[in-house]
Amino acid sequence: MGHQGSWIRRFHGRGVREDGSTLILTVFFAGLALTVILLVVAATSLYLERKRLFTVADGAALAGAEAFSLSDVEVVDSAVRVTLDSGAVLASVEAHIAALPMRQLTELRIVQARTLDGRSATVTLASTWHPPLVSLLVPAGIQIEVTSVARAVFFPGG
Repeated sequence: MGHQGSWIRRFHGRGVREDGSTLILTVFFAGLALTVILLVVAATSLYLERKRLFTVADGAALAGAEAFSLSDVEVVDSAVRVTLDSGAVLASVEAHIAALPMRQLTELRIVQARTLDGRSATVTLASTWHPPLVSLLVPAGIQIEVTSVARAVFFPGG
């Protein structure tokens, strides 16, 4: 017992001090944890904003795919087909966006609303995402752009 106690006294007598090292580690890891939490919150907010914009684009594309009149419907080889017009698709998408109950998306705008093949409506929407907390690691705003395609299809009734 005496031999072990003298070794400890000699070790501490050489100037090796551990006072305060735990505080430095605690401050470092608290800062690291706070940074990770802020980044996760920002990434989650960006993901949810993109999903919200995609939902709006899906609804707008569906509205655009249904932008036809009965005169645009024809029967080809016993199948019912619709011919869409880009002007009608754009007008329908604009009306759909204007009728949204809440403007939760910042700077929402229609980039493209048209038909490429005459059978489906392609809608591209853009919005700007702003993070909940702006910091050095997260920019003040990022532009999000999504594209959705919808097609009006008629199934034979039975």
